[in-house]
Formats: sequence, C-alpha cells, structure tokens
Amino acid sequence: MTAPSDTLTDPRDELPEHLPALRAFAMSLTRNSASADDLVQDTIVKAWSNIGKFQAGTNLRAWLFTILRNTFYSDQRKRKRELPDPDGIHAASLCEKPAHDGRLAMNDFLQAFDQLSPEHREVLVLVGASGFAYEEAAQMMGVAVGTVKSRANRARARLAELLQLEDGEDLLVEADKAALGVLGQSGIAAA
Repeated sequence: MTAPSDTLTDPRDELPEHLPALRAFAMSLTRNSASADDLVQDTIVKAWSNIGKFQAGTNLRAWLFTILRNTFYSDQRKRKRELPDPDGIHAASLCEKPAHDGRLAMNDFLQAFDQLSPEHREVLVLVGASGFAYEEAAQMMGVAVGTVKSRANRARARLAELLQLEDGEDLLVEADKAALGVLGQSGIAAA
C-alpha cells in the first residue's frame, strides 16, 4: 500500500498565505481599513464556497485577486444605486406618475415615429431600440459608420422636432424603454 501523495494539497490550506497580499490589494481599492477587511472576508467566503471552480495547478493568488476585484466593483455598482436615507425623508418625497401619462406620450411617439423616413426609422430601431453599435448597424445596413451616425443624429433631431421637445427635455414614456433608446434617452441626442 502506498501513502497518498503530498502534491495533491487542498487549495483551502493555502488561503491564509495570501491574506496579507489580499488585504494590501483591498486597501488600495477601498482606502479604508474596515472596508478592506470586509472585502477580504467576502473574498475568502466566496473562494471557500466556490473552491470547486478553482483549477488545480493554476495561480491561486490570481484567482483570489480576481474574486476580490470583482466583489469590490460589484459592491461599487450597488452603492451607486443606493441613496442613504436613514430618516426616510427622501422616501417620503417620492411619487409615481399616473400610468396614462406614459400611454399618451407613447401614442405621440408612435405617431411621430411613423412620420420619419424608412432610413431614419431603420437606424433608430437598430442603434436606439435594439442597442446595436454604430459599426454593427453600418454592417447590417451596408453603409459607412459615418452614414449611420449622421442618419441617427438627423433622425433623433427630426423626432424631437415632431414631438416638440426642447434641447435636453425628456420624453415621458415610462411604458416603453425602446422609445427612449430610439431617442438616445432624451429628446435630442448626440451621435
């Protein structure tokens, strides 16, 4: 009977070796000791629970740094959407627009959109509503990228004119985000 080989070590046994480097990296990202410690802890918990995804023979430190970095940026994105409101003052000031405003604005949008030329409707649907990049739309349409940008800019300006929107005025279309995409999130958008 042979003894088990020492070459097959559990990566979890190596985690403590990487804590100082992880903490230094976390400090460089957060600039706060408590936040850095929390980030390292979250990283270790995620690594521990996903250790099966780690490929033996690869760089454990790089894998841990990737987890830490992704955790940091995910938390940053979440915090951008959060608004501190400990007293509930902001929440009390919130209101919701009636649903009929969106339907009326959508009807206006559809009437104006129908008045655009086929080329302008096509470019707005591809670039605005469908979210294709100018380069992708140019390839689909068989034209130069500059042509797509120019058409999109002229189409948005014409649509804003038909809707009688001022510079920077938002279209109130809560019911259809595709319409906002067509307009570039506002009445007049740069190409």
